[in-house]
Amino acid sequence: MEQINITLPDGSVRQYPKGSSGLDVALSISEGLARNVLAAKVNGQVWDATRPIEEDAQLQLLTWNDTEGKGAFWHSSAHLLAEALEALYPGVKFGIGPNIEQGFYYDVDLGEQTLGETDLATIEQKMAELAKQKSEYSRRAMSKAEAVQYFQEKNDEYKLELLEGLEDGTITFYQQGNFTDLCRGPHIPHTGFIKAIKLLNVAGAYWRGDEKRKQLTRIYGISFPKAGELQEYLKMIEEAKKRDHRKLGRELELFTFSEKVGMGLPLWLPKGTMLRERLEQFMRKAQRRAGYDQVVTPHIGNKELYVTSGHYEKYGADSFQSIKTPNEGEEFFLKPMNCPHHCEIYKAKPRSYKDLPVRLAEFGTVYRYEQSGELHGLTRVRGFTQDDAHIFCRPDQVKDEFKKVIDLVLYTFSALGFENYTAQISLRDPNNKQKYIGKDEQWERAQLDIIEAAQEKGLNTVQVEGEAAFYGPKLDFMVRDALNRSWQLGTIQVDYNLPERFQLEYAGADNQKHRPVMIHRAPFGSMERFVAVLIEHCGGNFPLWLSPDQVAVLPISENMPITPMKCCSCCRSTRSAAR
Repeated sequence: MEQINITLPDGSVRQYPKGSSGLDVALSISEGLARNVLAAKVNGQVWDATRPIEEDAQLQLLTWNDTEGKGAFWHSSAHLLAEALEALYPGVKFGIGPNIEQGFYYDVDLGEQTLGETDLATIEQKMAELAKQKSEYSRRAMSKAEAVQYFQEKNDEYKLELLEGLEDGTITFYQQGNFTDLCRGPHIPHTGFIKAIKLLNVAGAYWRGDEKRKQLTRIYGISFPKAGELQEYLKMIEEAKKRDHRKLGRELELFTFSEKVGMGLPLWLPKGTMLRERLEQFMRKAQRRAGYDQVVTPHIGNKELYVTSGHYEKYGADSFQSIKTPNEGEEFFLKPMNCPHHCEIYKAKPRSYKDLPVRLAEFGTVYRYEQSGELHGLTRVRGFTQDDAHIFCRPDQVKDEFKKVIDLVLYTFSALGFENYTAQISLRDPNNKQKYIGKDEQWERAQLDIIEAAQEKGLNTVQVEGEAAFYGPKLDFMVRDALNRSWQLGTIQVDYNLPERFQLEYAGADNQKHRPVMIHRAPFGSMERFVAVLIEHCGGNFPLWLSPDQVAVLPISENMPITPMKCCSCCRSTRSAAR
C-alpha cells in the first residue's frame, strides 16, 4: 500500500498508508490521545479528524486545549442544536450556525411557531438525548445542482441564497443523525464528545445582518466535554453579570444614554468624565515623552477627503448620511477615521528626511453607523473617541518606530493591570486580495516588518489571515480580563497606501522626492470600549490614581462593623504610574 509522510509538530516524520486520517495517527500514538482528538490541522488548514489524508502533510492534532479544537467542538454543537430544533419544530428553516469565541449560535426561521427563553430547557434536553447517540459527523461533497435540488425540496430559501455565492466543486454537506446541513466544516468525530450543554439566550437577528431583511430567531449556546467545565463557566457568567459595565456605569454614575440624544451615543457624567480625563492625561504624558505632537481635527470632512483615502468606498455604507450644504454638489461626512485629516496636516508644509519621523497624536472622535441590534453599552457605539496617532517615517525607520509603539502599548497595559494578552498579527487574505488596496510588494514588506518587530520584542503572537485593515496589516493586542474573556484593545498598523493616495512626500538625502510610510496606532483603541473593559476587569474598583472618588468620609459608631476596603489587583501594578 502506498505510504505518505506525516510530519508532526515536534519535527518527527512518520509513515502511514495513504488515506489515513488524523484520528488514525492519534491511535498509533496512544488511545488516550485519540479519545481527546477533536479535529486535525493539515498543512495549516483545520480538517475533520476522520478525513483521509491523501498526500505528504504536516499534521497537528487538535484537542479541547486548542482554540481550533474548541471551534470545531462548538460548531458541531450548533449542528446538534439544529438537529434538536428540527425534531421539536417541524418545518423550521436554518440560516447560519457558526462557532463564536465562547460557544455557538444558530439563526433560524420558525415560521408561525414561537420560541422563548422558557423553551430552552426542553431544547437542551433534546440535545443531550441526541448527543448520547454518538452520531458520526459525516462529510460529503456534492455538486451545486444536487445541493440546489436538495434545498428546493426543503423549501429553504436561506440555504439556497448561501449556495448562490458558492462555486461548483467546493460544496460539502455534513450529516449527523437525522440532520443534514450545507457546511464546509470541520466537525468533531461524533456527538458523544458533547457532555454538557447550556442554551444561554434567544435574540433577534436580521438575515445577513440587513435591517431590511427578515428577522430570524438567534439561539446562543455553549457546550463542554465535561460537566464540571460547564459549572465553572456558569459561575463566571454570574460574576460577569455583577461586573457588567452597563450596570456598574449606572451605579457609579459614570455614563448614561438618552433616546433623545440617540442610540449608541454615550453621555459622560461628571465622575465618568474625571476617569476618562485621567486616562487621557496618562496617555498624553506618555506620548510627550515618546516625541508625539498633539493635533486637533474637525468632526466632519469633505466627501472628497474620504474618497481619496478609500474610506468612502470601503465604509460608505456604514457611515451616517452625508451632510449637504446650500452649495450644489458640496457634501460632508461625519469622520469615520482620523487618519485622512492627519495626512493633510503632514502635507501642510514641505518635509525633509531629517524631519522624520513625524508623530501626530489626537484624541479624535469618530462616527460610524452601527445597526441598532449590534449596539452594546460602551463596547459598541456610534460615536467614540480614539487615542489615535499617526507616525510618518522613512521605510528604514518603520521597524524601530513599530517597536517603540509596542513599548508604549505594553507600558499602558502594565499600568492598568492587563497582564494576560496575545499579540495577533493580522494579515491580508491571500485568496481575496480585492478586499485591499496597494501593491503586493508593499504588503509583503509591511507584513514582514510587523512579524520581525513582534519577534524581536519577544511577544506571544498568533497569525490570522484576512484580519488586516484594507490599507495595511496590523498587530492587534487581544487582552484577557479578570474573568479570562478576550478583548481586542490596542492596535498598530503599517500603511504604504494612504501616503500614496494623498501624494505625501519628503525630500531625501539625495534631494529627490520620496514617499513616507505611515504607522497607525491606538494603545487604548476606543476610549469607550477601553473604559468598559476596565470597569469589568476591576469590577468598578479602580486604581486609586484613576478613581473618580479618591476620598470618602464614613460615619463610624460602636455598633457598626468595620469591613476592610476591597481593591482590585491592578492597583498594585499601578502605584508607580500614580506616582
